Amino acid sequence: ENTTTSDAPLIEALLDVSFGIDRRLKTSYRLREGNAPVEGLSLVVRDDKVGVAGSVSFWPLAIGTEGTAGLLLGPLVVSPERQNLGVGLALMKEGLRRAKEAGYGLVILVGDVPYYARVGFQKLPLGQLIMPGPVNPERFLFLELAEGALSKAKGLVLPPPPVCGNINGPRGST
Repeated sequence: ENTTTSDAPLIEALLDVSFGIDRRLKTSYRLREGNAPVEGLSLVVRDDKVGVAGSVSFWPLAIGTEGTAGLLLGPLVVSPERQNLGVGLALMKEGLRRAKEAGYGLVILVGDVPYYARVGFQKLPLGQLIMPGPVNPERFLFLELAEGALSKAKGLVLPPPPVCGNINGPRGST
């Protein structure tokens, strides 16, 4: 189901347990600063025993000088008590389905190839996209939700400018 504002502290606590507090120093977090996750794409799974069993967020991006719309997937987190049960995969598949339905063509992330390849992510061609900080190129991944979307995206990956009002997707953008 969709993430609510009351989920935020629970998700942050789960992220701290799973990834440590130094996670905020990673380059992907630079794309989240001053940015807001896309409404309707940030999802949570609740469980009576552990509360928030898993969560995924998608963040709007503007890529290159053209400002090509894209999404950053992450963080994806699953409670240690619910790992290896398909929770993360289910969250990701549902979020990607909704993103495609909303008209997004490209999703990027920094993560483990074997895990994310299960839903079709693959390594980005070296140098095509540039993150606003260091990223291991072996972990810089993409998924096209629309054929040819990657070919339209070249250059620096940034959050969309606030003046665009484009936090809800490419349809109806100003």
